[in-house]
Amino acid sequence: MSVLIQMLSALIAALRPAVFVSTALVAVAALLVSLVDRRRVSPFSSVGRLVRRYADPLFAPMERRVLLMGGETSHAPWWTVITVMIVGLIAISVLQFVVAQLLAAQMAGSRGVVGIVGYLLGLGFAFVKLAIIARVIASFVGGSPYSPWWRWAFTVSDPLLLPLRRVVPTIGPLDLSPLIAYFLVSIVQQLVQQAL
Repeated sequence: MSVLIQMLSALIAALRPAVFVSTALVAVAALLVSLVDRRRVSPFSSVGRLVRRYADPLFAPMERRVLLMGGETSHAPWWTVITVMIVGLIAISVLQFVVAQLLAAQMAGSRGVVGIVGYLLGLGFAFVKLAIIARVIASFVGGSPYSPWWRWAFTVSDPLLLPLRRVVPTIGPLDLSPLIAYFLVSIVQQLVQQAL
């Protein structure tokens, strides 16, 4: 397992500069497209033709998405920059999470059955906390409990949030039950970990 951890750590180390460089290159291309679109650089000059030939196809998929969502296609290059950066950061974060979990599993395995049970309980508590956070995000972005993207969060968090909502009053438009549920889960997790 340590070989896998070393390989993933090396991949993370290589991915960080790659994400930075790719984001910077896409940002330069977006800037050039913006300059050509605003006629700061003539579309008929050699730079303008180069931008139209190589940069425009790069942003065409995002232009279609932005257009379908009702936005302006001139913003598509900058949305592409943001997307490249976010996807890169998510990839790095996921790999770091996997490495952390592999290290935790390795340490739990060295403690025997108690360590493995504690590790699995920790994963369960982390999943419940993630569901509560996803539920809050879903309420901000309009996620439906019937959507396949959000259904799991509602299914996992409903047994905690529904009883709390009967007891905890809302403050204007703010529902404090997810915050209280998150802290309750954290307290129970600490008590369980101390008992092990």
